[in-house]
Amino acid sequence: MQLDTSVSAIVTGGASGLGEATARALAAKGVKVALFDFNEETGERVAAEIGGLFCKVDVTNEASVDAGFAKARAAHGQERILVNCAGTGNVIKTASRDKATGETKSFPTDQFERIIQINLIGTFRCCAKAAQGMLDLAPLEDGARGVIINTGSVAAEDGQIGQAAYAASKGGIDAFTIGLAKEVALEGIRVASITPGMVDTEIHERSTGDQSRVERIRPLIPMQRIGKVWDQLFPKEQQRITQLLIERVQLHDRGLDILWREDGWLGLGEDIGSHPLVNEARSPAEEIYV
Repeated sequence: MQLDTSVSAIVTGGASGLGEATARALAAKGVKVALFDFNEETGERVAAEIGGLFCKVDVTNEASVDAGFAKARAAHGQERILVNCAGTGNVIKTASRDKATGETKSFPTDQFERIIQINLIGTFRCCAKAAQGMLDLAPLEDGARGVIINTGSVAAEDGQIGQAAYAASKGGIDAFTIGLAKEVALEGIRVASITPGMVDTEIHERSTGDQSRVERIRPLIPMQRIGKVWDQLFPKEQQRITQLLIERVQLHDRGLDILWREDGWLGLGEDIGSHPLVNEARSPAEEIYV
């Protein structure tokens, strides 16, 4: 699929972090971009800066999501691209003991449900709406009707302490991405997930209230490198991975997961492990430049 003014996209969580970086990268290619986000002030600003459209959307609410898709489609037409970046997290142990008092407590179930509702069900809800709309599109010359890209996390694989809810939500995304990809493959709709490692975005302070969390984790990372949304490196990672998934039809013979790790290694499914764009890397720091 060629990224240009003939294509429209929806990016959830588009007002900040990974979503904002993705929206800016797509808009720079001429794509008509609609941002779904709950933060109206920031969302309107980003949309104005990239020449896009802001839609205030709560991904946990069916009516809100329906209204967002209707607004985006009225302005830009049916989207051929959906990138799901909306998400949040918390850091709560499943069962813990207070160091001072010795009191024990368990993970509040309502807090677990909140993360699942936003990250997992919210992502699935948007996937279902976009996929339905894409089914009604005429295929392009390459047979493609659309592309859906979801955002996972290495937390689903690494078993991080205090991340039970977040890991469950991201593991669920990885799991349903594969099933959805198989369901719509013959309709010309490709589905993939990107699994980032540690990236310095607002989610860390928002979920923990700890401004120093990212730097405290850095020594635990083999290359001690953390993705930065606005440094000179990160936009290339996000842009080139997303662009690769959208444009390269041959990469998707089934659900594909790109594991983009913070230690400088990009693990890929066997589908594209020998692809020349992957093998062009020359050093560990460059292996993420696909």
